[in-house]
Amino acid sequence: MSDSTRRSLLVTALAAGVSLAAPRPAAAEDDQPGADERPKKGDLLVFSEGEHEGSLIKPGDLDLGGPPLHAWPKDPTSSVIRSGSRLNEILIVKLDPGELDDATRAHAADGIVAYSAICAHAGCPITAWVKGSEIDKDVLKCMCHNSEYDPRQGAEVVFGPAPRRLAALPLAIIDGSLTIAGSFIGKVGGAQPG
Repeated sequence: MSDSTRRSLLVTALAAGVSLAAPRPAAAEDDQPGADERPKKGDLLVFSEGEHEGSLIKPGDLDLGGPPLHAWPKDPTSSVIRSGSRLNEILIVKLDPGELDDATRAHAADGIVAYSAICAHAGCPITAWVKGSEIDKDVLKCMCHNSEYDPRQGAEVVFGPAPRRLAALPLAIIDGSLTIAGSFIGKVGGAQPG
């Protein structure tokens, strides 16, 4: 065997070994077809964090008055969790249906409402459930720039620099599971570069 053939075999073997040893992404589901597709009618909702991550969310998992749960949509046919885009993360909160305005009630399921978890200001994540600065009720809050949204009024902006409300996601309860009943109402994501 010539030196060039040996060298070629050695380089090929090393390259194959490197590709085999390359770390796999932590979220292999993100690579599945459909993982980055927007939520679709009929998708189920699963926990996006915590000890129940990936498990179906049932209406009984939510406490009346919050705090919200963080969720991903899940294709019920392929079982692909649509976690390939941060724009798909959803906040779900259970409220008294009597507190919801008519438009919000129309896309709620027994007082349970769902909104994009991405702030409409700069695209930061909504992470807090706190007493509002301008209203005496709990609101969804982006801690980055202090935008606050009232989930009872279609997640309209009640404080801060956000230029518009959070995108809402219509819900239904089908066979005891929270199910997406339509596409996002409104634009998902921030108005300014994040």
